[in-house]
Amino acid sequence: MRKFYVSVIAMGVSIISFAQEFTLELFAQGFSSPVEMASAGDERMFVVEQGGIIKILNSDGSINPTPFLNISNLISSGGERGLLGLAFAPDYETTGRFYVNYTNTSGSTVISRYTVSENPDVANPDGDPLLTISQPFGNHNGGCINFGPDGYLWISMGDGGSAGDPSNNGQNTVSLLGKMLRIDVSGDQYTVPADNPVLSGEGASEIWAYGLRNAWKFSFDSETDDVWIADVGQNAIEEINKQPSTEAAVNYGWRCYEGNNPYNTNGCDEPETMVFPVATYNHSGGKCSVTGGYVYRGTTYANLVGKYFFADYCSGEVGWVDEANNLEFVTTSNNSFSTFGQDSSGQLYVAGSGRVYKIIGETMGVEDQNKVNISIYPNPTKDFVNITSNKTIDEISIYTMEGKLIQTLNGDTTQIDISNFSKGVYLITIQSGKLIKTQKIIKN
Repeated sequence: MRKFYVSVIAMGVSIISFAQEFTLELFAQGFSSPVEMASAGDERMFVVEQGGIIKILNSDGSINPTPFLNISNLISSGGERGLLGLAFAPDYETTGRFYVNYTNTSGSTVISRYTVSENPDVANPDGDPLLTISQPFGNHNGGCINFGPDGYLWISMGDGGSAGDPSNNGQNTVSLLGKMLRIDVSGDQYTVPADNPVLSGEGASEIWAYGLRNAWKFSFDSETDDVWIADVGQNAIEEINKQPSTEAAVNYGWRCYEGNNPYNTNGCDEPETMVFPVATYNHSGGKCSVTGGYVYRGTTYANLVGKYFFADYCSGEVGWVDEANNLEFVTTSNNSFSTFGQDSSGQLYVAGSGRVYKIIGETMGVEDQNKVNISIYPNPTKDFVNITSNKTIDEISIYTMEGKLIQTLNGDTTQIDISNFSKGVYLITIQSGKLIKTQKIIKN
C-alpha cells in the first residue's frame, strides 16, 4: 500500500522553536572539490576529492601531507564524474579492506576494493575492481556507497543522466541505473545476498530498491537502522526518503513522480505500489540540489539528537528533518555543500567549497561557550534588533525564510532597523571568525 507523508516546504513551516539552533564552525580547509567524508572507526576522517585523491583529516583539523590514496590516473573527473564514494569494511581493523566508487576513463562506474598498507595512513596503490556499470551520459553518475546494518555494501546509482530519464531506467528492473544496489563483498568477488528481491523474471539480482533519479547521498540511522536517501530532483522538487533498511523492492517513484508531483506517468504502476518522500522542498530562494547527510546520534548536543541533516548545494543552506518528518532550513552560508561526514563519536561535519565545517549544537560545554557569546534580541520585535557579542563580528546577513539575501551589514553594527520589513520570520546570520550563528527573528 502506498505510504503518504506530509511534505513541509521551508517557507511553510508553521511551528518555530528558537531553542533548536546549530552553528557551523570551520574545522579544516584547503581541499579540492571534497565530495565524500568517511570514518574508519578511529579519530581520523577520510576526505575524498573528486579528482581522485583521498586525504586524511585528523581530529585537530590538520591534514596529512601524504594522500591516503591517489587514483587520479584511473578516473575521468569533472561535472558529476570522478572519485565519488568511499566505504570502510565493517571488519576494516582486521582486514584493512575499503571500497571506492569512481568513474573510469571510459565514463563507466566502477566499484573497486583496496587495502591499507603497513602504514595505517597510506593505502596500497593497486585496487581490485568488483563491479563495472556503463553510463550513457556524464551526469547522474553518483556515487555513494555505504555498508548497511546487514553488513552488505549498498550502492546508489543515478538513472544514467540526461534529463527526464529518457530510457526510463528508474523503473526498468533489468537496468542497474536508477537503483539502490546491495551486494556481498566479503569474498574475493562480490555475490548477491540470498534475500535480495527478485523484481521480475529478468530483473537484475543486485537491485534492492528502484525508482531513484540521482541519489547523490544516503546513510543509515545508527539507532533505528533506517536508510535515509536524498534524491536530487529534476527541476522543481528535492526529496528525502526514509525506509526501514530491511524493506526490499521499494519503488521510490522516479520518473513517474518528482517528489509527490506527477512527472511522467506513462506506463507507470499505480501510485499505491510506490513509497513517497517523508519530506520535500522546492527550488525557491535559489535552491537546486539536495545533499544528504546523517541523523545525529551523538551525545554532545542534545538538541540535535534524532534530526536528519541535509543541505542544498546551490543556496548553501543547511537544514534538518525532525522526528516528526518536518523539514526546516536552519542556517545559511556561502558554500556549495557537497557532502556530510560522521566521525567515530557521532559528531557531524559538512563540506564544500574546499572547506570542512563541524556542526555545533546549542548544548556546548563551558570551554566552547567561552569562545564566543552572541545575543540577538528582542525576539519577537517590531522595529529594532540588537546584537551583542564578546568577540569581534565579521559580518551580519539577513535572509528571508526562502533563503533570499535582503541585507548585509558590517560587523560593527549593534542595532538593526527592521521597521520597514514586512511582518514575518527572518534569518539573521552572524559570522565571527570560524563561527557562523543563525537565529530566526519574528517581525511583528
